[in-house]
Amino acid sequence: MPDSRLRVPTYYDFASTLCYVAHRVFAEMRPELESLGVELVWTPLDLADLCGWPRRAEVAPERLANAERVAAEHGVRVSPLRVWPDSRDANAVALALAGGPQEPVWRERVWSAVFEERRALDAAGAVDLLARDVGVTCDSRRLDRARDELEFRTQIAAGEDVTGAPTLMLDEFPFGGIQSRETTRLVLERWARRKREGVTLRA
Repeated sequence: MPDSRLRVPTYYDFASTLCYVAHRVFAEMRPELESLGVELVWTPLDLADLCGWPRRAEVAPERLANAERVAAEHGVRVSPLRVWPDSRDANAVALALAGGPQEPVWRERVWSAVFEERRALDAAGAVDLLARDVGVTCDSRRLDRARDELEFRTQIAAGEDVTGAPTLMLDEFPFGGIQSRETTRLVLERWARRKREGVTLRA
């Protein structure tokens, strides 16, 4: 039987508090997504490169305040990261695992480590330790290729007019940020209906 699910590329970065909130919110929305026949395809990018943010520097107060507000609105208990970590290796591992059964396990482990256990993502050996936690192996050559792929994916996202994360790509239309569950469901429902009718959303 053919797979009729509609796949939505969902850009994220492990350094982003907003992306962590989206990860938790969309997990709660899984039954709604399944009823729409929609599957999110989590796709890492390098937000620091995309947005020109310095790595290992304090996050701007307005960005912290926005993350706190959005988390509170969605009922997600989290303290925003006050220093933006270098997340490239963790993101690259996710890309290396894309399409396989270990990818969602890796994603959950990193989110939990960074935002619940408050482990430093870019500390020496941190990514290797997290990989061992979930039985993931990623040799240096494979990781180097994944780092190059991360840079390429980030360039693609920029060309798609993605300006931040999380962002859901609905055909050519970037649906950015974390909206209310009702708004998200309505937007996805409308997109899914049009997609099945052969209509493409354009930015």
